[in-house]
Amino acid sequence: MSKLAIINGKLADPAGDRLTEGSILIEGDRIVAAGDVTLPQDAERIDAKGLVVAPGLVDLGVFATDKPAFHFGGITRAALMPDQSSPLDDVGLIQQATRAGKPDFWVHPIAAATRGLKGMELAEIGMMQAAGAKAVGTGRQWIADSGVMLRVLSYASGLGLTVITHPEDSGLTGRAVATSGETATRLGLPHAPACAEAMAIARDLMLARETGAAVHFRLVTTKAGFDLIRGAKAEGLKVTCGISPAYLFLNDQAVTDFRTFARLSPPLRSEDDRKAALEAMRDGSVDVITSGHDPRGPEDKRLPFVDASPGMAGAETLLALSLNLVREGLVSINRLMMLLSANPAKILGVNAGGFGTGSAADLIFVDPDAPWIIDSAKMAAQAGNTPFDRVPVQGRVRQIMKGGVFL
Repeated sequence: MSKLAIINGKLADPAGDRLTEGSILIEGDRIVAAGDVTLPQDAERIDAKGLVVAPGLVDLGVFATDKPAFHFGGITRAALMPDQSSPLDDVGLIQQATRAGKPDFWVHPIAAATRGLKGMELAEIGMMQAAGAKAVGTGRQWIADSGVMLRVLSYASGLGLTVITHPEDSGLTGRAVATSGETATRLGLPHAPACAEAMAIARDLMLARETGAAVHFRLVTTKAGFDLIRGAKAEGLKVTCGISPAYLFLNDQAVTDFRTFARLSPPLRSEDDRKAALEAMRDGSVDVITSGHDPRGPEDKRLPFVDASPGMAGAETLLALSLNLVREGLVSINRLMMLLSANPAKILGVNAGGFGTGSAADLIFVDPDAPWIIDSAKMAAQAGNTPFDRVPVQGRVRQIMKGGVFL
């Protein structure tokens, strides 16, 4: 089996507390050792030239597979949401999805919790797990029927699968496209109170307590929501939560002038909630940062705000935007890699996202200070619908490795 040694890199090990100088030894497609390593003479040496070497990003919850965007952003594994043109509620569709990224990246399908994602009848979760599904998801919607959600959680718990849920009470959100507040009122947009999130989280936490299931709230974006997550973790429930950079760096004022690139689901929140999200990042309440990658073309975005589809192209800006958290002192770069790689891999149950012995040799070589400007017209993604258009950022992936092979 071929041996490869990465030398002269600054290692951003998610299990560590700071960058360290060291080497990574790889045999075949697995990491053998990392850190202060005695390298065998027959290992081929690759000079990282002082770049930050980190695990490939594991993006937990994308809506499209997008090779150019993933490679630009350093994403080596993507958990595909069940919301596809044909919802991922069937064994054949799961099998097809697992093959979608080969040989360029790994795709881990999230099985639809209910048939057609309609929230009524349970899908064949066990069979889809056998076909390659790594988690169960409610998709873009909350399952309103508590009896159905109880059965989903019970069944998934028995299979050892995490349930990934969208926390917004649909009875409150209805056809809302914005968060209640001054901005939505001034623009005349249909809106819903931010408490719709906390109400959904509270219900699902009660059911998680009843079933012992592992629940991941894909996007938590409000102070009330984070307070509930903190309480659940203190209680010992199997609860994790995620967020995307949009909710950390933008508030609801970004939809001024009816900017449809800022039409997201859940909608952007108030400045107070944005600050609460940053505090949740600081105190460790957030487990995952995800891109929510959802490239939308002009036919979906060049419409009146109410009619435009929610979503943003986030894959290639995920790392660069997240590095702002390091510069602002909210997290270390090692902690950031825990959020972007190790924790998502753990939730999915895959041996990746870190430097431990036997972990997949999926690596990225990062120049964290390289400046560039986000340009929606030049993005590598299938579409450039980003609310961060023309924003200057720092951080570029210079090389990417999947399974011990440079791409």
